[in-house]
Amino acid sequence: MNSIVYWAALFALGCYTAGMAIAAIRLLRGPASPDRVLALDTMYINGMLILLVLGLHLNSSLYFDIALLISLFSFVGTVAMAKFLLRGEVIEP
Repeated sequence: MNSIVYWAALFALGCYTAGMAIAAIRLLRGPASPDRVLALDTMYINGMLILLVLGLHLNSSLYFDIALLISLFSFVGTVAMAKFLLRGEVIEP
């Protein structure tokens, strides 16, 4: 692997980890429920991006499959939480 790609991947991992830490603080101290939902969605995205960078860094395709699963679950979870916050129920009778 080229040394510039190696250092760029390490820098990206550091930035995504810092973003995840900041989102975790917002998740714990958020003043309202929508803020916490957005922080959790941001953590999902940062986790997916960390896995993608690790997949590129370690040259393994398994990380890409896991990142795809995380993105699917985060979309469904965010839609369910948003619907719950708007209407008070997820499944309508």
